[in-house]
Amino acid sequence: MTLDFKIVVDCADPHRQAVFWSEALGYLVEDNSPIVEQLVSGGMLPAGAWTVVDGRKAFRTMAAVRHPEDPFDPATGIGHGRRLLFQAVPEAKTVKNRLHLDLHAGPERREEEVDRLVGLGATVLARIDEPGGRHVTLADPEGNEFCVQ
Repeated sequence: MTLDFKIVVDCADPHRQAVFWSEALGYLVEDNSPIVEQLVSGGMLPAGAWTVVDGRKAFRTMAAVRHPEDPFDPATGIGHGRRLLFQAVPEAKTVKNRLHLDLHAGPERREEEVDRLVGLGATVLARIDEPGGRHVTLADPEGNEFCVQ
């Protein structure tokens, strides 16, 4: 039996992170407005728990991105495949990630991809040239490390 999973990233601004990573990966920002609307109208989601993003109601403290070809539940907007969920936490990132994403652009597109990601708000941290290969380590807008190979 296999299990579906999502990768959860703690952050300060989940909606900004969702926009960055949707652009970085070519993913879609999930539209959770159907479930948010349902919860608000049923009195189950207080005013401080939601916000408006791009004209739609959204959870204030979380936002997700999903692969555009993966299935999702139209009643909630929640994806059932490759997803990243960004959740707001009160503390800032203080140490190196224990988990990170590697983006595979290939040697012929690596620098072009790094430039594109920097244009989206990433920062280059290091260029690594090892016997096993080359990659560039970057940080997303909140300082989470990831690599482009």
